[in-house]
Amino acid sequence: MSIGALLEGRSICICAGAGGVGKTTTSAAIALGAAARGRKVAVLTIDPARRLASALGLPELGNEERRVHVPGLEGELWAMMLDPKRTFDDLVESYAPDERTRDAVLSNRIYQELSAAVAGSTEYMAMEKLYELHAEGRYDLLVLDTPPTRNALDFLEAPERLSGFIDSRSLKLLLAPGRRGLKVLSRGTGLLFSVLERVTGVDLLADLSAFFNSFGSMAEGFRERAVRVRELLGAPETVFVLVSSPQRSAVDEAIFFRRRLAEAGMPFGGVIVNRMHEEGLAKGKLGDAGAELLGERLGRKVERTFEDYRRLAERDRDNVARLASELDGEPIVRVPYFDEDVYDLAGLRRMDEYLFRRARRSRRRR
Repeated sequence: MSIGALLEGRSICICAGAGGVGKTTTSAAIALGAAARGRKVAVLTIDPARRLASALGLPELGNEERRVHVPGLEGELWAMMLDPKRTFDDLVESYAPDERTRDAVLSNRIYQELSAAVAGSTEYMAMEKLYELHAEGRYDLLVLDTPPTRNALDFLEAPERLSGFIDSRSLKLLLAPGRRGLKVLSRGTGLLFSVLERVTGVDLLADLSAFFNSFGSMAEGFRERAVRVRELLGAPETVFVLVSSPQRSAVDEAIFFRRRLAEAGMPFGGVIVNRMHEEGLAKGKLGDAGAELLGERLGRKVERTFEDYRRLAERDRDNVARLASELDGEPIVRVPYFDEDVYDLAGLRRMDEYLFRRARRSRRRR
């Protein structure tokens, strides 16, 4: 099985997995491989580190897609690094009923703090950007590099959390017209606001009132959008690909996340096991051959290294066998351990040889 086969008929590939398994580089390699086979591809990351930009040979990435010029591609490769704050602002612009409301929300101090720091906004904004790009239809394939597995669960649940927040009784009370809605706050809270206003000169109560008054006209649009984002996650054109290393802890996380995807009814494609120590390279025993060829000291050192590699290959084999048993026939794509880390286009092309092995060429749609 190859990743090319898993992507047949799909327009969204969501890569999830534990931290430190090479998920960002694997996402980039998938995008590069699909572009090499004629598709127009965009790869998105929410990783603030520069790993994606570095692997693609770019100085930096921003919230807008940037084309990556790679010689020899039949298709096109684009990349971007999500800016959750900018995406949140774009959403407000989309759902504000008029310019006055839009400007009132964007300039509100409560909104500015909320949009920069609200828990889970990064995960939800990633889905928003994915939804936006998919709706525009400018790409044949979108590849999303998600946060490490445990945070990726937040990613899956983000649309429901936003819908639940908007439908919550407490928010509806706060969205009541004028300061009437804010009367739900206790007398003690009101006194606290008064003290803060005297000390800081900032009328937080007025800011809260202005924010919820303006946001009230957009709440329904946000809720409907969250429902559509959730539907896109489970749609037939979407596929989840788990990235793992062959180490026990990473395999455990892959099994855990696979079960959660099944519970949530999400479309699962398969697992990419990255950095496998290949048993074929460590079969047999060196015996005295190393010492006879290289001398006693160097030969014994080579023999110990050979034995270490053989034990690692056996460990990887056993861990992946456990993963295969859990998957019960679902695909596993193996990428071997390379002598050097993958940090550039040459490394991504080397991964492509294993990810797309035996893949059939697909035609570019537009």
